[in-house]
Amino acid sequence: MSSIRQSAITGLNPGDKFVVARTFTEQDTLAFADISRDYNPVHFDSRFAEAKKFRERICHGLLVGSLLTEIGGQIGWLASGMNFRFRKPVYFGDTVECRLTITELDERNHAKAEVLFVNQDEQIVIEATVTGIVPGINEKRVLEQMVSEGDPTNPRR
Repeated sequence: MSSIRQSAITGLNPGDKFVVARTFTEQDTLAFADISRDYNPVHFDSRFAEAKKFRERICHGLLVGSLLTEIGGQIGWLASGMNFRFRKPVYFGDTVECRLTITELDERNHAKAEVLFVNQDEQIVIEATVTGIVPGINEKRVLEQMVSEGDPTNPRR
């Protein structure tokens, strides 16, 4: 079981921090384009990327931003809002760390978090604020049952 999922079962609190990382590849961008139908040439043609003042083709911003859904999925966070600020491009081969900190959590399980996406050079590439609903008592019980059954829907266990 992931430590993030365990935290969701035992109970989340303001100040809790979660971190995941991924190295983004050209294949990731191709797959994301097929799913999103975003075929902006900045992702596929070096000439176009350079004309846009990038040193090379870049990954989709929302592909990189989706890294936070690994954390949200482990928690069982039901998103209600996401606000991204794209600061720097992410190139193929870059490793990005997603650092989520829960900043607010009320008695109805409504939560807010601040998220930083930092590349291998410790440069912030994306800043985000996310809101949503985290598991309550009933959902935590179901998560605990799922884990006791080997967490079969969770390949990150």
